[in-house]
This record gives sequence, structure tokens and C-alpha cells, in this order.
Amino acid sequence: MDRLANTVRPYAWGSTTALPELLGTAPTGEPQAEMWMGAHPGAPSRIDRGAGPVSLAEVIDAAPETELGADTVRAFGPRLPFLLKLLAAGSPLSLQVHPDLAQAGEGFADEERRGVPVDAAHRNYKDANHKPELIVALTPFDGLCGFRHPAQAADLLAGLDLDDLKPYVDILRADPEEDALREVFTAVLSAEHHAIAGTVERAALAADRLADKGGPYAGDYAAYAGIAHHYPGDPGVLAAMLLNHVQLQPGEALFLGAGIPHAYLSGLGVELMANSDNVLRCGLTPKHVDVPELLRVVRFEAGDAGVLRPEAVDGEEIYDTPIDEFRLSRFALAPGAAPRPLVSRTPQILLCTAGVVRVRGGGDGVGAGGSAEAGGEWTLSPGESAFVPAGEHLTIAGEGTLFRATVVA
Repeated sequence: MDRLANTVRPYAWGSTTALPELLGTAPTGEPQAEMWMGAHPGAPSRIDRGAGPVSLAEVIDAAPETELGADTVRAFGPRLPFLLKLLAAGSPLSLQVHPDLAQAGEGFADEERRGVPVDAAHRNYKDANHKPELIVALTPFDGLCGFRHPAQAADLLAGLDLDDLKPYVDILRADPEEDALREVFTAVLSAEHHAIAGTVERAALAADRLADKGGPYAGDYAAYAGIAHHYPGDPGVLAAMLLNHVQLQPGEALFLGAGIPHAYLSGLGVELMANSDNVLRCGLTPKHVDVPELLRVVRFEAGDAGVLRPEAVDGEEIYDTPIDEFRLSRFALAPGAAPRPLVSRTPQILLCTAGVVRVRGGGDGVGAGGSAEAGGEWTLSPGESAFVPAGEHLTIAGEGTLFRATVVA
């Protein structure tokens, strides 16, 4: 097992306090948005096996089958197929969607063929991989996920009582669901910013008033008014009103598959995703929004957000998703309980989010990690994490919460 040294990304939307509170460190006054755990080239974790710190990506590149196991390499190639994060949203993230595997491959190949620099501001595809993701709330967590049923979106927009929005309301009530969502979403995002900014501002003021009056959409109106406060005049505010507003309680989760528009608004969570950086933005951002490409990727399917709760299997609480690149589970460890064996043919990252977790090596695993694999014991405190190579034998015990990210292979 290797203890991970991880990078915290200071994105502007990050909370200034949530990660420091979890990690037990002093706030710096600057936003701390995401802590990355894994081998993504953008910010790979570092480990130390006795010769000084080295990138986990370099360690895996040097011996992929030893670190990842033959099954993982055979299924996903010689790289860690997932990226684990702690995500701390202090303000809304951009409204966004991710491509499926075929769309990512086509888009990446097209931009490579046209010679679009990979770091260009208007580049859509940074790699050829898809980016399904799972977010598990550690605190109360607000987000947007998937399209509302058009009739509900029509009622919500009609409640704002603005003449500018009545054409959208009529479309949402009259057309078939998919056509209605596509037409309104396209119209909002294709509008000239200066032409629609006034409508966005009036909608935000109306939402703010309605939030205080109660009713079935009061919480939604409050959320949209809050979004507009951070992104005044942004067409993405109206696009967001077409989406389900979700409030997760700790332990609840959302799975975001390809083509599902979404945004995280506030809260601290554990996020697990395929190892990709492909994001198509729909709004709530000063960054590039490629509307034609976005419309190629978005799935205009209405439905509930689909809040996930873990299923307990032999004491391990598993978040079930239809993705093979990753699987996330958690353990609620009680004091005095017998140590729990933990072994897998695939690589794992362990993350403690509460209490203190003791990890002891069994001495008969692959032996690529640190002192724990030789029978020693390490402890993980909140925010601390470790990489476990495939096949290594460990036991866990203590009093706390441990998340386990691994591969379905």
C-alpha cells in the first residue's frame, strides 16, 4: 500500500472552508475546490517507496500489470481507469455534459485532424475517453441533474409570470417531450447574450420573490436565484430551469452518464469518474460553449434525477452503477469489530472521510506498496488516502468511514 500525496485544485467555485475542515488544516482564504487521487496526467498523486516522491502515473507506466493487475490492463489498457476526488463546491459549477465513448473518440480524432491545440480555449475534447461520474454527498449537497418532465418545467417557468418566457412555456406544453426540450434548450443557448440577458435578470428577480412564498417550487426558485446571483445574465440560468434540482443528504449519490446535463451547486462530496477530462459546457461559465457540438451530445430525455443509495453486501455499502471502469463503496467501521479482509484482483484507492482507519498488511500480497504490506500498520485520518496495487492483501479496522474505489473487471 502506498500513502498518497495529492494535489488540491484552486478553482474559483471551490469552497474556502470545506476541505480544510475535513483535512484539519487552516483555511488559506483561497478556494480549494478538488483534491485529486489517482494517476490523471493533469495532477497525478505522488507516492514514496523509499527513493523519494514519484508520480503514481510513472509507477504504473513502469509496471502496469504489477500495479493494475492483468484483468485491468486487458480490459482498459495500461493505465488506471478511474480518478477519485474530494469535491467542495462553494458556488455553482458550470452547467455541463459529457460525451459517450464513441462521441469522445470521434470528437478527439476530428480536433486532432484539424490541428486544434489540446490547450486551446475552444477545444472540446482533451482525450478520446468518456467521463461517466458518481458523486456521493458528505454534507448536504445541492445539484442539478437531468431534464425535468416538460410539463413540470412549463409550470415552473409559467410561475415566473414573464411575457418573455411564454413562448417557451407553450412549446413545453404542446410538443412531444424530446422535441420540446430540444427546442427550448437550443433557443436559450443559441440566443445572443445581450438579447437574453434582460430576460435572465427578470427571471432571477421573480424566482427570488417566489422562493419566499412557499409552494412546490420554492426550493427550486431559491436555487435558480442563487445561480443567477453568481452568473448574472447568463443564458445557462434559463437552461438550468429545465433541469431537476436535487438536494442530497450525506450518503446519497448521483450517477451522471453520457449526455446528461448537470451542475453541482454547493456541498462537499466524494466523486469518482472515468479517467477523462472531456467536458462540454452548456452555460454558467465565461468559458467556451460550442452549441452545435453540445446538441450532438445532449440526451433530451426527461425523468427523475435518480438519487442512489448504497446497497449493503457483507458489510460493504456499494453504489451500483452501469460502468466497468470504476466501482465505489464505503465501510462504516465500528470500534471493537474484527479486522475486515480487503483484497482485490484490481487496483484500489482507499479514502478516509471520518474517524481513524487502521490498515494492516497481510504479508502475502504482491508487496509493491509501503510498510503495511509487510505486516505493518498504517492509519488513515480524514482526507488521507492510499493506493493499493492489484492482488495486495490488507485488513481494515478502527472507527470511521472508508471509501473504496476500484475497478469492475
